[in-house]
Amino acid sequence: MTTLLERLTEDQKTAMRARDQQRLEAIRMVRSALLNAEKAKGKDLDDTESSEVIAREVRQRREAIEEAQKANRPEIAEHEEVGLAVVMAYLPEQLSRDQILEEAKKAIAELGAKGPGDRGRVMGKLMPAVRGKIDGKEVSSVVEELLSQ
Repeated sequence: MTTLLERLTEDQKTAMRARDQQRLEAIRMVRSALLNAEKAKGKDLDDTESSEVIAREVRQRREAIEEAQKANRPEIAEHEEVGLAVVMAYLPEQLSRDQILEEAKKAIAELGAKGPGDRGRVMGKLMPAVRGKIDGKEVSSVVEELLSQ
């Protein structure tokens, strides 16, 4: 089994040969983020840690798209969307909203959470299980929805 960095390196070579600048740029950013995280940690990243780094890159791209749209810069938003599609290909399979609903209901039942004041406890229990598989904002909105019923 190849590691994520090996896969990124091979994909980077392929993008270079194909002269696909946008794909190459996105892959380089992901590789750079992973290598920087490894350097900061002082050891190789495991799959979960790598997923967290890539999820951070996805979040940054989404924020850049939002900002470009607010600034009425469709060309920048389009460029970021292409990069986002490339980066998302390296994330593990993402959980659906229904799967998150099920996990959140289990966590709420286990903790005996009653209302919005228990949101932090539920999130603390839920996030380690779903980290890297879905955006934390989505999890938070599902938990808030369930606790406010």
